Amino acid sequence: MDIRGVEGRMASDGTADRAEREHRASPIDVHVGSRVRLRRTLLGMSQEKLGEALGLTFQQIQKYERGVNRIGASRLFDLARVLDVPIGFFFDDMSPELGGNNATRSRAAAFGFAEGQDGFEDDTLHRRETLELVRAYYRITDPSVRKRVFDLIKTLSPGE
Repeated sequence: MDIRGVEGRMASDGTADRAEREHRASPIDVHVGSRVRLRRTLLGMSQEKLGEALGLTFQQIQKYERGVNRIGASRLFDLARVLDVPIGFFFDDMSPELGGNNATRSRAAAFGFAEGQDGFEDDTLHRRETLELVRAYYRITDPSVRKRVFDLIKTLSPGE
């Protein structure tokens, strides 16, 4: 007999373990949620505004962004439309551990369905300074001025 007590008991069919796993955020859901947050932040949109556009509360948006609530296909489609990104954006920069096993990726690549990608470990895109810079850049309405600013930044940065 198990001596862990009522809290530690588990049905012989493993339902307690299964229930616990179902309440944990999936790493993929966390990644997709972080991409929702990244895009929303880049647009300067609040959780409340995004929720209004989708007919949701800001609390629901918070849960999506943390990966606590899983985003279904139709909701992902709506998010892509409102945030003006392709659906694939939410899966960009996903670590190889989350992208499936090596055999699946290798088979897909062999048949021309996938391209190899290097992992993106840099946290630059998530820094507040980067987000503010991107927002300010896109607030420049004149395309020729925006291009000149872009060229200026390129000349100031070290060459590759």
